[in-house]
Amino acid sequence: MNPPTLIGAPVDSGQRQPGCLMGPAALRVAGLRETLAALGHSARDRGDLALPATLPDCTAPNPALDQLPETLGWTATIRATVEAELAKDRLPIVMGGDHSVALGSVAGAAAHAARAERPLFLLWLDAHSDFHTPRSTSSGNLHGTPVAYATGRAGFEPFPPFPAPLPPERICLFGIRSVDPAEHAALAECAVAVTDMRMLDEHGIAAPLRAFLDLVQAKGGMLHVSLDVDFLDPGIAPAVGTTVPGGATFREAHLVCEMIHETGLMTSLDLVELNPFLDERGRTARLMVDLLGSLMGRKVFDRPTRIFA
Repeated sequence: MNPPTLIGAPVDSGQRQPGCLMGPAALRVAGLRETLAALGHSARDRGDLALPATLPDCTAPNPALDQLPETLGWTATIRATVEAELAKDRLPIVMGGDHSVALGSVAGAAAHAARAERPLFLLWLDAHSDFHTPRSTSSGNLHGTPVAYATGRAGFEPFPPFPAPLPPERICLFGIRSVDPAEHAALAECAVAVTDMRMLDEHGIAAPLRAFLDLVQAKGGMLHVSLDVDFLDPGIAPAVGTTVPGGATFREAHLVCEMIHETGLMTSLDLVELNPFLDERGRTARLMVDLLGSLMGRKVFDRPTRIFA
């Protein structure tokens, strides 16, 4: 695994619930860098990114769209940063910020993978499919659009064209349990597989995830993992503005992260939608740091067996 670079992305423009911009600070306070160090990873912290001084002058194609110029600015900044870190053979860990962070991070990873002539795969750990376009969204919240952008779906102007769009078989939407009707129709049309919580209840966490990771390995792919707080059940992770009951349990989430680590496939990572304003004494921030530990090699139950005579 390449050495990690921490990238703070205090993005609040993809939705209307204030607080996500404090996410990077909360993850640092919760011991993210110390956790990496304890696992033998010497992490470089680039600090927090900032919006460009001049934002794009654009016309919104949908009157409902919120903070479009800001999101365009963040997308360009994050894309360039992720691309640059991957070019240095480092593992960018983008600390959000809302999930519109992924408009830039996945684009940066895709651009680098295309230059390296390797396929990029996307593992989307989320309650939501995030398959709207700027034209189809009725809420106007752009954090609901990154997966559609990654597929090259039409309707994203004035965003720049996505570099090397991902075919549906390279995307795994995992833990999904909230999909709008317009997203349902679009997902069916483009054949992106949705591994929802019903499927995970029936088949377990491990088998569907292992099938996807085996595909990444067989194709020699790079893997971008995008972990949204609302992938987790709100009972264990309350610090998110888009809670959906029935999410991953503590142990299920750690199993997912441990399995990803064991493959050695992850090349870039998002930690998003942490809203410290909604947290309970840092409970969710600490859990996200714990999950990062599992992604980077820590085993929750890795204890020596006790033998009694």
